[in-house]
Amino acid sequence: MKIALIAHDKKKDDIVKFAQSYKYSLEKHELYATGTTGLKIAENAGLSLHRFQSGPLGGDQQIGSMVADNNMDIIIFFRDPLTAQPHEPDISALMRLCDVYNIPLATNMGSAEVFIHALERGDLKWRDIIHERDEQ
Repeated sequence: MKIALIAHDKKKDDIVKFAQSYKYSLEKHELYATGTTGLKIAENAGLSLHRFQSGPLGGDQQIGSMVADNNMDIIIFFRDPLTAQPHEPDISALMRLCDVYNIPLATNMGSAEVFIHALERGDLKWRDIIHERDEQ
């Protein structure tokens, strides 16, 4: 699976802790991240990942492009709902693309853990269902 990891500034410590806690599950997948988030995860969790630009510099849009090209399976985006973000339109566009293309989007630690446990059990079959529907 291709998994994107994104976090707002006040949530970067949380996503690093998440990545450290689930390192052995995450390392089995192709990981992508926005700039600073990816750097912190690589340095602190030892995970290999592809880093895009930081979110405000286009990283959210780069991940959105992968979604639109059917090249992303899951997005884990620890958002800070209490702080205004200068690139809010990019964030909204990414979330909208997840809805359009049926990409699971976890926006907090609780939903991200549900996704990881589902991955570990092999429960995420939505991609097969979507491909079957598209072939008909």
